[in-house]
Amino acid sequence: MKYVIGIDLGTSGTKTVLFDENGKVIASNTVEYHMYQPKNGWAEQDPKDWWNAAVKTTKAVIDESGVSNENIVGVGISGQMHGLVMLDECNEVIRNSIIWCDQRTAAECEDIENAVGKKRLIEITANPALTGFTASKILWVRKNEPENYAKCAHIMLPKDYVGFMLTGEYATDVSDASGMQLLDIKNRCWSDEVLEKLDIDKSMLGTVHESPEVAGYITEKAAELTGLKVGTPVVAGAGDNAAAAVGTGTVNDGDAFTTIGTSGVVFAHTKEMSIDMSGRVHTFCCAVPNEWHVMGVTQGAGLSLKWFKEQFCQDIIDKTLANGGNPYALMDMEAEKSGIGARKLLFMPYLMGERTPHLDPDARGGFIGLSAIHNRYDMIRAVMEGVSYSLKDCLSVLDEMGVRPKKMLACGGGAKSELWRGMLADIYGMPVSIIESSEGPALGVAILALVGAGVYSDVKTACAKIVKLKETQAANAENTEKYLAVYNIYKTLYNHLKEDFKGLAKLGE
Repeated sequence: MKYVIGIDLGTSGTKTVLFDENGKVIASNTVEYHMYQPKNGWAEQDPKDWWNAAVKTTKAVIDESGVSNENIVGVGISGQMHGLVMLDECNEVIRNSIIWCDQRTAAECEDIENAVGKKRLIEITANPALTGFTASKILWVRKNEPENYAKCAHIMLPKDYVGFMLTGEYATDVSDASGMQLLDIKNRCWSDEVLEKLDIDKSMLGTVHESPEVAGYITEKAAELTGLKVGTPVVAGAGDNAAAAVGTGTVNDGDAFTTIGTSGVVFAHTKEMSIDMSGRVHTFCCAVPNEWHVMGVTQGAGLSLKWFKEQFCQDIIDKTLANGGNPYALMDMEAEKSGIGARKLLFMPYLMGERTPHLDPDARGGFIGLSAIHNRYDMIRAVMEGVSYSLKDCLSVLDEMGVRPKKMLACGGGAKSELWRGMLADIYGMPVSIIESSEGPALGVAILALVGAGVYSDVKTACAKIVKLKETQAANAENTEKYLAVYNIYKTLYNHLKEDFKGLAKLGE
C-alpha cells in the first residue's frame, strides 16, 4: 500500500493527514496558532508558526500510524491564500505575514488600478485590485516599511513558505498564485506587464507549476525534523479553495461547493475561463491543469460564529471543556430553539469587511432588528442565517454570469452542522450534499500528491476513484419561501448602511 500526506495550512491552525492511496484516513493531527491584529482591520501571522505546526503534525501522523516513510510517496500542501511572506537573502522571515483578511491596503489598491488601468487589470488577472490580494500588500510594505522591502529577496505565499522549508525550492502553483494579482490567468504565468507597471522584480517570485506537478523533494534537514524520507516528492499543491474542490470531487463543469470555514466560499468549476468584469466574483486557475474556477467569497463566515462563541458563549465553552463535547453542537441546539428569520433578527457578517458582492473593506457587521424579546438563541440563529444569506449573494452573482451549478456540495467546519447544511439547502433552493471524507483541502492535496507520484494518471481519474457522496439534504420548498422573504430584506441592508460604514472608517482610532 502506498501513502501520501496532505498538509492544510489554515488561518486558525494546520491540519496534517496521512492517507492511503484510496483516500482512507490513517492518522490526523492539528496544531493551532495565533492571529495578530495590531490595528482595527489588520491581520497578521508568524510564518514560523506555520512551519512549526507543519513539522509537529507531520511527525505526529507518521509516528501515530506506524507507517514506514519508505511507503509515503508524496506530500501535498494547501493553504490560506493571499498572505504575504517576505524572506531576506538568507531566507529568514523579515516580518509577520500580512494575511488574507487584512484590510489595510485600500490606498494601494487605488495605486494598482492607476498604474495598470482598472479594465486592463481585470483582463489580465481576472480580478479588480482587492485589499485581500497579495500585490497590494507588497506595495503597502514598500510604501510604509521601506527598510523591510529593501531586505526582501523572495516573496512567497503561506503554503509555499512551508513548501520551501520542506524542499528548499522557491515555487508556487497556479491556483494560489492566481490570488496574488500578479498572474496572467489566461496564460497561467507571471504577468510581465503587471510586474513592470507595479515595479516588482520578477526574480523575487517563485516558479509557477500546475498543482499536481512535483515542485521539489524533501531535504535532509526537513526529513530529520518531520520523519519523512529524504527525496520524497512534494507537489506544488493548491490554494485552500482549489484544494477543497479536488477533495470534494468538484472537478467538472456543473460541479460546485460551498465552504464554511473562517471565510465562506461558493465555488464553481469551469473548463472555459469566464470573467465578471465588474469584479464581484473571482476567476482563478484551478488545481485541474488548464481549467479554471469562479468563486464568490464572504470574509466572515465561520469567523462570525467563532467570534460570537468566544464573546458571548463562555458557559458553553466551559461545559464542553468539562465533558469533551463540541461547543458548536450546543450552539446548534440553541439556534434550533429560535426559527427561520430568528424572530425578525438579521445579522450582517461583515466583521472583516466584504468581498462578494460589495468589494468594501469598510463594511462592518451588525445585528439589525434587535428588540427586548431576543435572546442568545435568536442571535446564534441570526449569525448562521446571515452567513448563509451572504453565501446566497455569491451564488446569485454566479447565476447572473450564466454559471449555474447542477449540484452543490458542502465542506469546511460549518458543513459538519446538519442545521447549517439544511439552512443552505433551503436558502439556495437546491440539494446540498456532503462527501464521506470530511478532510476537504487535506484530501485534495493528497490526491494531487498521488497524481504527482504517478499512482493516478490525472486529477479527474483520482477523484472518481476516491471521492464518494455520504448524504444529501433536500430543499424544503416551504422553508425556501420563508427564507426568501427574509433574504429580500437582507439584500437591502448594505446599501442603506454603506455611507455610514465609510463615516465610521474616517473616525479616529
